[in-house]
Amino acid sequence: MELRHLRYFVAVAEDLSFTKAAGKLRLAQPSLTRQIHNLEEELGVPLLNRSKSQVSLTEEGRSFLADARRILALATESVLAVQRLNRGEVGQLNISYLSNFDFELLPETLRAFRLSFPHIALNLFDMTPAEQLRALEARKIDLGFVGLPPPATADAIKWESIAQHRTVVVLPAKHFLARKRQLKLSELESLFFVGMSERTHPGFREWLNRTCQLAGFTPRVLQDAELETALMTFVAEGLGVTLAREHIKKLPHPGVTFRPLAPTLKSDYCIAWNRNNDSRGLQQYIEVVKGMTRHSE
Repeated sequence: MELRHLRYFVAVAEDLSFTKAAGKLRLAQPSLTRQIHNLEEELGVPLLNRSKSQVSLTEEGRSFLADARRILALATESVLAVQRLNRGEVGQLNISYLSNFDFELLPETLRAFRLSFPHIALNLFDMTPAEQLRALEARKIDLGFVGLPPPATADAIKWESIAQHRTVVVLPAKHFLARKRQLKLSELESLFFVGMSERTHPGFREWLNRTCQLAGFTPRVLQDAELETALMTFVAEGLGVTLAREHIKKLPHPGVTFRPLAPTLKSDYCIAWNRNNDSRGLQQYIEVVKGMTRHSE
């Protein structure tokens, strides 16, 4: 017995007419009649009562019709499932982000991806950039919203900048420079800085040094913070100033103020993934992220 035999039988059983069923199936009626007869012979039971005026189902035929429909539906779903698998539209993606330093693109891309690829489960993990890079190297996650570009030593990691955000100066609220509406980078040269620890934010010190060197100086970092909230506290307590993406303004910041730089400086915001991860779902998500970024520019 083949699936085509079941399709033929279902077509005849639903129309109770060999002529109509043959037309829908685009078969010659004698061929369809022969196929149904072969099926009944193989089963050893009559499925249809035939007369010159009508066709009706036997009791066995009614029972077999329900089973045939179920088998055909399962076969169709199996075909669709393997096709989705081939296109990378099934499975799961593990995505990490930094909740305290997040921005609107992540939830927007998740909504768009779910609409286009509903069969791929999305799992989210709140991790520091360092945790994200370790998880990417170990293939425990598929993609990370890491922020700054990963350090050059992370050879297994591939990254791409998806956005650029303005860089702001973070100052104690009562700092003398806070009286100005905007600041030149060179005005920070004589000040102490606080920064993010390389243990949690690898690449921050390299980014900070490279940015300050645009004004011809290397920042004197007095203290490192493990978390962004601690960074804000250190600034508020007067341990130093720092530079950050403008999205840091979303964090609670009592005792802290922000000033834009003139001329404007922008920082890359990056996603990263393991260069050996050939998941089609991952590539599709990356395309969604890049497409939404291009759309918002």
